[in-house]
Amino acid sequence: MIGFGSIFAPIVPKMTMKKTFALLLILVLASSFAKKDHETYLSVTEIEYKEDKNSLQIISRVFIDDLEDVLSKRYQQEISLSYKEDLEKNKAVMERYINKKLHITIDGKKQPLKLLGSKFDADQIVMFIEGTNIQKFDKITVENLILTDLFDSQKNIVHVKKGEEIESMLLVKGNGSKTINF
Repeated sequence: MIGFGSIFAPIVPKMTMKKTFALLLILVLASSFAKKDHETYLSVTEIEYKEDKNSLQIISRVFIDDLEDVLSKRYQQEISLSYKEDLEKNKAVMERYINKKLHITIDGKKQPLKLLGSKFDADQIVMFIEGTNIQKFDKITVENLILTDLFDSQKNIVHVKKGEEIESMLLVKGNGSKTINF
């Protein structure tokens, strides 16, 4: 049986076992910090009903590079969202995509959504979306398929707040919709 120390003997013949393990640990740690594409595909969307304004105020956060990739592939043009000017320039494309992938139905009636604007937050884009003329309701259905057309492992976390109640859901490709009764 070959011992662990004998595996490294040809590489570092005069090292002690402790030094060998220390070197191995450093190599493992160093390689874990190497730049890689992130393998977690996640968005977080917060939906809040503002009764005094008869509106749904929605904040959705997605990674910049993921949104660039999906918009570029879906609309077959190179789309950059790296600068503030890019966000304004591509607002219509972003809104078109949001309206295809994020649907909200209140008491059985689909609600139109409008992208008000967006901003950067570290490596994410924060989108501000609104649904207007929303009267008091008992049931809301949220379908969030943002980025699921590009990433099979995409997870969309959605928090819905109405008054003091908050309900959360995890939506994924193949199970991208959920109904909440308040």
